[in-house]
Amino acid sequence: MSDHVVSWKVYIAVFVALVALTVMTVVAATFDFGHLNVIVALGIAITKATLVVLYFMHARYAGGLTGLVILSSAAFFFILVFLTLSDYVTRSWSLTQVS
Repeated sequence: MSDHVVSWKVYIAVFVALVALTVMTVVAATFDFGHLNVIVALGIAITKATLVVLYFMHARYAGGLTGLVILSSAAFFFILVFLTLSDYVTRSWSLTQVS
């Protein structure tokens, strides 16, 4: 089994993209987007994390089992976030019934 060799040009391009996204993060922090602040910040962070996983962790060139592990861990993460947010949203329901 041979390993996939990634060109140094790809690494430079990904590095430049990560630096540009970091600058975008800093610039976005100076603006007030209202309710979209979290969405803008998470969008930039997810893009950076995706680049790191795909290129620096070589997930783009890995086999099917690696993709399955990444997909299942992402699904588990979204389940945990959904359960946390559903608990947070429904907390006011129990307070209004007690009072």
